[in-house]
Amino acid sequence: MIRLTTHQRNWGFGLCFLYLRNVKQFGWNHKRVYRIYRELELNLRIKPRQRLVREKPLALAVPAQINEVGSMDFMHDQLADGRSIRLFNVIDDFNREGLCIDVDFSLPSERVVRSLDQVIEWRGAPKAIRCDNGPEYISAVTLVYRDASVL
Repeated sequence: MIRLTTHQRNWGFGLCFLYLRNVKQFGWNHKRVYRIYRELELNLRIKPRQRLVREKPLALAVPAQINEVGSMDFMHDQLADGRSIRLFNVIDDFNREGLCIDVDFSLPSERVVRSLDQVIEWRGAPKAIRCDNGPEYISAVTLVYRDASVL
């Protein structure tokens, strides 16, 4: 076993046991092989995880006037009978005014586009809209809408 672990330095107990059992045809069970493996102190060193150093993100720019930057996002909740509901929210970042709250059991991308059209018709198109990369925003309908409009 010492010769096996010197030739195969990255093999742990599992690979050593399978090699001895399947290739060398030894009939030892895994408990015996593990006991000898531990007594010979052949354990592999467990490397500590490298922590990713992340830069601090820049603070969000504060808009200077109404209708400059808007935000949209989804929220979800659950009714007393266990059914889930979704809420689509659009707000103006300058004064935190709620421009649209759409509630339903399902909010597909066509519904998102329709709600945004209503907000734009009522308030005008903002210069920019902040959102995450949710499935409703990356669908084909929303992408076509985004390319065709101010978004």
